[in-house]
Amino acid sequence: MNSEKSVQKQRVNHIAPEGHPVHTLMEEHRFVLDFAARLVEMSTELKNKTGRDQCGEIFQTIGFLVDHLKSAQSHYLREENVLFAYLEKHGIAGPPRAMWTEHDKIRGLEKEIFRLYEEHEHMDLQIFAAELSNKAAALEDFLSAHYNKENNVLFPMALEVLTENEWLSAAREFDEIGYCCFTPASARRETGEATPDGSISAGEGMVDLGAGSLSVDELTAMLNRLPVEITFVDKDDTFRYFNQVKDAAFQRSTASIGLKVQNCHPAKSVHLVNKVIEDFRSGAKDEVSFWIDFRDKYIYIRYFAVRDDDGEYLGCMEVTQDIKDIRSITGEKRLLED
Repeated sequence: MNSEKSVQKQRVNHIAPEGHPVHTLMEEHRFVLDFAARLVEMSTELKNKTGRDQCGEIFQTIGFLVDHLKSAQSHYLREENVLFAYLEKHGIAGPPRAMWTEHDKIRGLEKEIFRLYEEHEHMDLQIFAAELSNKAAALEDFLSAHYNKENNVLFPMALEVLTENEWLSAAREFDEIGYCCFTPASARRETGEATPDGSISAGEGMVDLGAGSLSVDELTAMLNRLPVEITFVDKDDTFRYFNQVKDAAFQRSTASIGLKVQNCHPAKSVHLVNKVIEDFRSGAKDEVSFWIDFRDKYIYIRYFAVRDDDGEYLGCMEVTQDIKDIRSITGEKRLLED
């Protein structure tokens, strides 16, 4: 075990108490690093085999490790959408952005391993073992360096600047995003109440919408019941709102509310965000749309310029919808027909 891994193991138990978001993230670091190391070990075992009939248990273990690395995606989403967002609010921008860029590198390395595993049945055993060894070793080395930076620099920094109320909010937002299949049970313990800055209590009054009025409760419930995901960025590029729908395609966190929208995206896509906003602000465009295959969904994403009655730019709205089932609709279906 190298010195970086030793430091990680030593610090995890005393930098933050059990159940604290930082403790949870550090424990997950330890698991994921072990998964990568075990992949290297499995590739070595494969190299010593002469035929696939001897490798059943090894491939079963590799499949287990691949599934657990896929589950680790929620770990990175919690860091990016919650922890990094709070650090940004405290004026700490550089380290989170650097870590987010490294997350994209980790995803790329893992994607190569996932693809390799999917193709293993059609590959020569020794070629597969050699490629897995190289890719898993690269992942292990990168994770070790990355986790060392987070455990020993980023997390202590966060513990110093985030308030108790923010940590309570972060814990609740971690719960909303979800955990890895290997996350310690202590992460799911009950957390205290927190009141986000600038929140509006339900039932505070009626909201005049011009074509009628609704209570805050009614308006919130309606927006959250829509079959689309909505986000709003104001004229100053500040992320102001998102509705909370079930089975959202893209993870969002209230920790990001109040941040510049550019800081809510990985560095590699910021220039695209800026281009859309510039075209909306200048009046060159009023809508931009695109569609992608995403996991088991077919996602249709539209951006709309939001303007007042005089045409003045108020901000930008993103509307995201899974249209996989809609694309297959044919003929007619009358109301109440099965």
